[in-house]
Amino acid sequence: MGRTKLMRAPLKYVQGKDCLLHFYGDTSELGKNYLFVCSRSGHKACHAKIENSFADSDCYRQYEIFGGISSVGEIEKMRKIVQEKNIQVVVGIGGGSAIDTAKATAYYEHLPVVIVPTVCATDAPCTGLSVIYKDDGTFDSYLFYPRNPEAVLVDTAVLAASPAKFLVAGMGDALGTYFEARVCQKMDAPSLENGGITRSAMALCRLCYETLLEYGVQAKAACEQNLVTPALEAIIEANTYLSGVGADNGGLAVAHSVYNGFTALEECEKTMHGSLVAFGTIAQLILEGAPKDELDTVMKFCKSVGLPITLKEVGVSDNARVLIAARKACAPGETIHNMPGDVTPEQLYDALLAADLLGQQMVA
Repeated sequence: MGRTKLMRAPLKYVQGKDCLLHFYGDTSELGKNYLFVCSRSGHKACHAKIENSFADSDCYRQYEIFGGISSVGEIEKMRKIVQEKNIQVVVGIGGGSAIDTAKATAYYEHLPVVIVPTVCATDAPCTGLSVIYKDDGTFDSYLFYPRNPEAVLVDTAVLAASPAKFLVAGMGDALGTYFEARVCQKMDAPSLENGGITRSAMALCRLCYETLLEYGVQAKAACEQNLVTPALEAIIEANTYLSGVGADNGGLAVAHSVYNGFTALEECEKTMHGSLVAFGTIAQLILEGAPKDELDTVMKFCKSVGLPITLKEVGVSDNARVLIAARKACAPGETIHNMPGDVTPEQLYDALLAADLLGQQMVA
């Protein structure tokens, strides 16, 4: 029988070219006074379209450029504005940090939150959690919310205009979704929402993986030329919705623990989240003893879109550093412990070096 199953997702998901021209129509039932928490580039990319959608309304709108990380102080600052201006709807516009700041502000002030992602680098927009940092930029905590965002609006013209490296990183994050959920389902481990895993969640996770293989290369090419094509639309949906709702309801395993481990290394500070998750996915398949054709398919996919298949590509050249990362990845409470029979730092270290060897052969 196992644990009680649970499924959560955003109340509304809207995706399409120039869909922000209808922003007000899609969110008007939530309230009249809006606070927009924006990254600098997010404000630039979306402000005109969003304002256009409010043409005949008498809604109050305040746009705030936030400080760059979803920190305790930044959230406090936004909460003050909410209280002073009688805000009824909080909107996050930008990448993961702007989104997380908006989610946390809305949560503490008991308000609905709308998410407008301007890059496709992670699956943060649809999830019911945030990563919060201390004001000095160090990790503070994960904040889990009682519900997912009220609405997620994805303007594919905005994403097509952003650098393709973000789309590729998003594919790396999305690549782990199916494989991590598969392990959690097999082990009856909890999802990120702390429930059992539904068949619906597994179907989304599987579709996420199939979409990446089918459209990844075409989507990257389209994004490099700022073109909105069916392939790009498919990958944006995979990176944002299928991966976000899939991971939320499917659970995590080795791939995300590897990310957490490698972020402890200075040389990986600039390596994108999705790049490390992709490499961690390869290590997970090696630990599972996955069939050769499955491992080959995943590695060939990574190579075809420009995701790392060697340690050098994630910025690590010293095996002693890999062991430090492996130890951190196996810390108590890490999702790597969802693996059958558990994983020791030494086993993970061996899998990471094995992944690197296979990757070097493929590159050569």
